[in-house]
Amino acid sequence: MSIARYSMIAAAVLAITACGKQEPAKKAETKPASAPASAPAAAGDTIKIGYAGPLTGNIAHIGKDLEYGARLAVDTFNEAGGVELAGKKMKLVLVAEDDQGDPKTATTVAQRFVDQKVVGVVGHLQSGTSIPASKIYSDAGIPQITPSSTAIAYTAQGYKTTFRLIANDAQQGKVLAEYAVKTLKAKKVAIIDDRTAYGQGLADEFEKAAKAAGATVVKREFTNDKETDFNSILTSIKGTQPDLIFYGGLDAQGAPLKKQAKKLGIKATLMGADAWQTPEFIKLAGADAEGAYASIPGQPKERMPGSKEFLAKFKQKFNTEVQLYAPNSYDAVLVMVEAMKKAGSSEPAKYLPELAKVSYSGGVTGPISFDAKGDIKDGAITIYQVKNGKWEIMEVVGGAAKK
Repeated sequence: MSIARYSMIAAAVLAITACGKQEPAKKAETKPASAPASAPAAAGDTIKIGYAGPLTGNIAHIGKDLEYGARLAVDTFNEAGGVELAGKKMKLVLVAEDDQGDPKTATTVAQRFVDQKVVGVVGHLQSGTSIPASKIYSDAGIPQITPSSTAIAYTAQGYKTTFRLIANDAQQGKVLAEYAVKTLKAKKVAIIDDRTAYGQGLADEFEKAAKAAGATVVKREFTNDKETDFNSILTSIKGTQPDLIFYGGLDAQGAPLKKQAKKLGIKATLMGADAWQTPEFIKLAGADAEGAYASIPGQPKERMPGSKEFLAKFKQKFNTEVQLYAPNSYDAVLVMVEAMKKAGSSEPAKYLPELAKVSYSGGVTGPISFDAKGDIKDGAITIYQVKNGKWEIMEVVGGAAKK
């Protein structure tokens, strides 16, 4: 996920950011803030919003988590009578599509959204899917808000239609590395990544920050986001006697990595990022999850301003716990609708300028506003550790987290 509090958040959370191998995103031309004339408007009395994420595969639990968050927001608006724009009540419709965590499928889904005339998109889950899809949305003038994609490249393309509700990899990697070196006193670190836009990007930022903090990187290895046998890599790393091993990748790989490290007698602390910080990681790793560290770009769910009501409604409606970034996808819908209200229209060309300058504090996650690139301002990072079979908060850095 930025995997951009959820392969949230098992997945977790990418490429959080990209399942499947990807090439680095190319620099794109800057687009004007206003949408082209072909941008869709609401059809009749409905406002059609798209959601895209992996709804099948090994990180479907996180993709569904995001879908549920967006769907809860849509249903909440509709149960209250809809959204009033220019004196007319409009019903929200959420169109959910499965991008399978695959970059090529993501572009197909993006074009499908354009053809279906959605007026905004919540998604994608991973950076590796958000980035290629973003050009299609930009060309069509459709705003895209990712709840979870953290790669710096996502908002560095110059598109005026890209926004994210999560701190990026530079912020997250720096906080994790400084915590590893300064708090955990790690002097020698080994790094593994899954070669996705998310995993490699985050590992690169961690390595840079760890070196700056005074640590020595004794080994840098890579795998892929489908692998579950890490014995060869771990055996190679064991000989370097690291104090800490950092993995840039998802919970579906992080859990077996943690189990195999323990079986091999590796004493190093294991650390991941947001794609590890899920209930699924603990479920998959079992007792071996104990002691693992991870982070979430954002405040702890329990400390979010609107968390109590949101978590209760989520559990009641879907009969499951939040995995990772459902609060972010919920807020993505709220922020999008807020911009529409200010513009008095759901036409992207009219509400996009309002979205860029929005200042919203009525959601679950806390105050939301964007910088010139579309990155959320003052994003928090929360560090967690598994203690007694549960993720426990260790430290919150930045943001407006309640103490």
